[in-house]
Amino acid sequence: MNRDYFSRSINIPRIFLEISLNQDIINKIISKDYASITNKIEEFIETQIQKNNAKGIILGLSGGIDSAVIAYICSRKFKEKTLALIMPDTSITPNTETEDAMKIISLTGIGHKLIDIKPIVNEYSMYLVPNEKSKGNLRARIRTNMLYYYANIENYLVLGSSDKSEYLIGYFTKFGDGASDLTPIVSLYKLQVREIAKHLGVPENIISKRSSPHLWKDHEAEKELGTQYEEVDSILYCLKEKGLSIEETVEMTKIDKEIVEKIYNLNINSEHKRLLPQKYDIE
Repeated sequence: MNRDYFSRSINIPRIFLEISLNQDIINKIISKDYASITNKIEEFIETQIQKNNAKGIILGLSGGIDSAVIAYICSRKFKEKTLALIMPDTSITPNTETEDAMKIISLTGIGHKLIDIKPIVNEYSMYLVPNEKSKGNLRARIRTNMLYYYANIENYLVLGSSDKSEYLIGYFTKFGDGASDLTPIVSLYKLQVREIAKHLGVPENIISKRSSPHLWKDHEAEKELGTQYEEVDSILYCLKEKGLSIEETVEMTKIDKEIVEKIYNLNINSEHKRLLPQKYDIE
């Protein structure tokens, strides 16, 4: 595995086959008061805007469910203070993603800028050793640079779109989409993000489509991870919320031990991505 998005898929042939899970665990994960959660996220954003003397908030809008949820939340109380940047690389980003992002803009009414990052990526590529996976993570860092550029101009806070599932396994680019001022949905597992999206009225095609950072051609999150989010969330819930061991998690979830160990190791090995840079102290 590399230090950002993963450079290869985990070889688990059963990835998109019917999976046998402990449905009770999934029910416990998704059974939440999403109206209350929405209100608390809004209060959090409002408090941070005031605390930091900011004029508003800015987010990257991809057309995926995580950024869609944040856009919908922002549109409820902060419509006039929200700017969304839609930043496809038209050489690899499917047109449907940009169309979905523009659909979200139309439905929420928040301000936006549409910027094709393809020329910027191409300019970088003229001076770099060719590597498609590293170029993918470069795309994420370019997008973050642009968010902070406009945040500087407007005195806005940058909203990150990492959910709890991807945050805990390090499924984000360090100093790319992992960089932000606020992380409004980082306490929500992916399955919970889907549920709050339903509560907010996010279009069904955005809720149901396969998640992808679209950092390279045909990039899909579950293919790269080698498992589905129902399994990822069930495993993380048992390991993190219930404090179970790997063996106990296997028994509780009915998920293959190989997959449980992979998710456990992704969490451990990505710890550096969730910490501030380590400092050398001469004292």
